[in-house]
Parts: sequence; structure tokens; C-alpha cells
Amino acid sequence: MTDITLLLVDDHPVVRDGLRGMFASAPGFTVLGEASSGAEAVEMVFRIDPDVVLMDLRMPGGNGVDAIAELTRRGARARVLVLTTYDTDTDTFPAIEAGATGYLLKDAPREELLDAVRAAAEGRTVLSTAVASRLFNAVRAPAPVDKTLSGREREVLTLVARGMSNREIAARLFISEATVKTHLTHIYSNLGVRDRAAAVAAGYDRGILGRP
Repeated sequence: MTDITLLLVDDHPVVRDGLRGMFASAPGFTVLGEASSGAEAVEMVFRIDPDVVLMDLRMPGGNGVDAIAELTRRGARARVLVLTTYDTDTDTFPAIEAGATGYLLKDAPREELLDAVRAAAEGRTVLSTAVASRLFNAVRAPAPVDKTLSGREREVLTLVARGMSNREIAARLFISEATVKTHLTHIYSNLGVRDRAAAVAAGYDRGILGRP
């Protein structure tokens, strides 16, 4: 099996050193490079083509949200997993809307982070419990259920929010992966989003999904 390749993006060298050491000690991962700013990260992504970018948000010389948005705009293959100490609404929502595949806090246990990187590499949504709860609690008054989603589409979105892959959703609902992809296309269109993480965020925001 080919290793998952990573780019570590953080303005603190000690954090990058710690992450590099952690992934070096875990089988199945290869760190291709490090960046200390969002602008540097964008340049490196297109030069070294990692599978996953671990992205901090607040950095001098170019923040993480702007970098995520630029990578999304330019169609980068890499999945971006935010790893930060900040979980406020002003950090969480812009990062997900910009195109982040997931959002974890730096106090996440080692195994949770490793699992999150594996999930992100497969294109699955990854949200820490604290962030998922914040997405829900950000809605002061529950919005009406979005009637543009069918019952089956809401089922699919619920399973996406649980971090399931298309294959796992297909097996759970006894449908084909092609049908799952069709449902996701409709969900993205109806919610006005472009990817799984943004669909989950919109699902909580509009009251389609229950409490994480």
C-alpha cells in the first residue's frame, strides 16, 4: 500500500517538528515538506503534490483560509485538513466554506489525528467533536428543514456527517456507489455547496442534521 503523503503547514517550527516525528513513527505516512505560511503552502502544494495538507489557520505571511480558498480555486488534488487551536465561528465556518475537508484541534489525541488524515486522504469529512458541536450551536434558532432534499438525500447527508465513505454509505443503504454519487450531486446543488465538508456545515446550519 502506498504511503499517504503530507505537507505540514504551521508557523511554529516546534509544532512542525512534533508532527513530523509523530508521522515518522506511524506506518503508512510520508511527510514531503513543511511550510510556515499559507502563501508558501500554496506554492509547495503544486510543486510536491501531497495527498493531505495539515493546515494551521492564523499565520503571518498568509493565513490558512486564504490558502485553502486558493487551492480550491486552482483545483488542487490535495485534501486540506485544518489543525489549529482555534474553534470560533469566525475560524470554523470560513475554513470549511473555503474548501477544507476537515477541521481538528491541536489537542486531538494522536490516534484521532492519524485516523483523520487517513479519512481526509479518502475524501471523507472529518470534524472534531468540539467543532461539530459548534456548527450546531451556531444556529441560535433551528431553521426549517430544507424541503429541497428528499428523504434519501437526508439519509445520505447524515451518513456523510458521520464520516462514511461512498462505499460505506452504499453498503448501509443497499444502493450502488453510483447512486450515492448522484445523491451527493443533488445535495451539493440544492445546498449551494461544492464538497462534503461544506454540505455537512450547511446541513447543521439549516436544521437538516441533528445534534452531532
